[in-house]
This record gives sequence, C-alpha cells and structure tokens, in this order.
Amino acid sequence: MRKWQSFLLGSLCLFSIAIHANETKTIGVLYWSMNIPGQVAMRKGLEAEAEKINQQAAEKNLPMIRLMPYVAGDGDEGVERQITQMQQLIEQKVDAIIAQPTDNAALAYPLIEANKANIPVIAYDQYIKKGELAAYVTSNNYQAGYLDGEYVAANFDADYTIKLIIVEYPLVSSTVQRVNGFIDALDEYDQAYDILSTYEAVEPVSGKEAGLQILQEYPEKGSVDVIFTVNDGGGLSVVDELANAGRDEIFIATIDGDPKSVENIKQKRLTRIDSAQFCGPLGAEALKLTYALLIGEDIPAHSEVPVFPITQETLDIYPGWMGPVPDKFTKPWASNDTEWRGEMSVIEE
Repeated sequence: MRKWQSFLLGSLCLFSIAIHANETKTIGVLYWSMNIPGQVAMRKGLEAEAEKINQQAAEKNLPMIRLMPYVAGDGDEGVERQITQMQQLIEQKVDAIIAQPTDNAALAYPLIEANKANIPVIAYDQYIKKGELAAYVTSNNYQAGYLDGEYVAANFDADYTIKLIIVEYPLVSSTVQRVNGFIDALDEYDQAYDILSTYEAVEPVSGKEAGLQILQEYPEKGSVDVIFTVNDGGGLSVVDELANAGRDEIFIATIDGDPKSVENIKQKRLTRIDSAQFCGPLGAEALKLTYALLIGEDIPAHSEVPVFPITQETLDIYPGWMGPVPDKFTKPWASNDTEWRGEMSVIEE
C-alpha cells in the first residue's frame, strides 16, 4: 500500500473513532408517577446513573447519553398521556426508549410501532403485554409478596384461620405477582386464611378510600386480622385511616420500603413487614442495560433485583431505597429458606 493511501486510511479510522467518541445517544424515558415515592426514587437512581455513564464515557471515548424524560401521571389520564408520550418519542426517532408502564396493555400498540421503527424499548418495574421488548428489569415482585406471606405465617398459628383483606391493583404485572407470592407463601406454610374482601388502591387517594371502606365494612375490633397491601403508595393511606381510628390490632404486611412505612415499623404502628424494593438500583439497572445495548453489548432479556424484608428484627441492617444491596443475612423468623441473599436474578438470557 502506498504511503499516502496508508495515511488516508489511518486518518479515516481516527476520524471514525472521533465521531464515535463524540456521539450522543438520545434515550426517551417514560416515567409513571411522581406522586408515588418509590417511583421518584427509581427516577433518582436512573438519572444518577446517567451522570456516572457520561463521566465514564468521557474518560473512555465512548458515546455520551442524553435523556428525554416524560411523566405520565396517575389514573386513566396518565395511561392515555403515556401512550401519546411514547408515540412522540417514536416520531422523534430517539435511539432507545426506557418505559415504566402505567398499564401492561396500554403501551402495546406504541411498542409494536417502536419495533417497526427499530427503536429498542427497555421496560422497568412493569412489562408490556404485546410487542417485543429489548429487555425487562423489575424488582423480584413475587419474592416481595412471598416474604410478606412467610412472615405472616411465622406470626400466626397454622391452625388459626386468619381473617384477611387484600388491597390490590390488578392492572400491572408487578402488583399481580406480589399477590400471587403472598398467597403462595400462606399456602406453602399451611396457614389457614379467609379472604374477607379485596380493594383496589395503588396511590394515596385510592388508599384513603380503601381505608375508609374497610372501617365502614369491618368496624369491630378483631373483625380483621391481616391486611396485605400491594404497595406503600396506597398502603400508607390505609394505615393512616386505620391508625386514626384506633385499629392498632391489625397486622399490616406491605411492599415498597417507603421511609414512612419504615417509620411505622419502628413505632409499631400497624405495619409489621414491608418488603422493600431497592428503587435506586432498579432505575440504575434499567439505564445500564439500555446503554450496554446501545454500545453493542449483549444484555439479559429479563432480570430481577432482590427485595429486602424490613421488620423489627431487620431494621438495623436495612440500607434504604437507594442501596447498596446487602450480601446476605439469616432470617430471624421461621422459614424453609433461612438465608436471604441479595443477588440479581437473570430470568431469561
């Protein structure tokens, strides 16, 4: 090869590397709610990870990232708004979309449209029913429900039939899995129970309504033994209504790890266990996967972040929503699996 050809080829390669190093990838981020504290913590974790990625990218001459965040909001309006937001991101031809779906089915058509446009979509916290996700990462929601059910079973005689109320939210996958885990644990530990009623709540307004309904329909002390709430977003309001009415005999099992719920456990204010998400690490993991995909790395199709059972016995080793995730500890209650382990789970490669 002639010297000038070699020089030109080398110059073109250097030019290509420079373009790659200065390239900025645009990632659209669809958040669900900023009224649910756990979801706010997920956003903080995701956006803090963006700063880390950009710092490392600058040092290693890798592509930078720019986030385009949208917040859907609560209720039916939020569901409709998020559909529009995802369509806008597709029209803007972003490099990738990270979605925290407000509804498992609502984003199905926009996901199919993103697939047609070759825009990878990574879902976190909830999945999307139709279309093809590049990856899905969530908390181990089944584990969260199971740990709650296990702890309930450890605190009641198996022969006693627990008078149980479930405060659920059947519109998203995470909360459905939490109920499944809770009931499976009661069944596997041969704990007798009778489901008196179910209510639907996932944020403060519906939680307050559920709490008031419970008091109206079960006004007598001792008429309810246990209430399982699928998240703190609605569950904290249920606790407030019951506590204000003096119903401190009720055993509350919940999920998320909201600091207010942790304080309720400390004060022995109805809540006995809260299986906490590591919200910050979950948001961060969603962005890590997205960035890895954008720079050509292989990523798992489905992975899960462990959850931590906060009780009176484990308060001193719980690190909080933002982590870090602990290694392991021995459960101080009766359990068929005596050790809790803080390991990421790859469900599907």
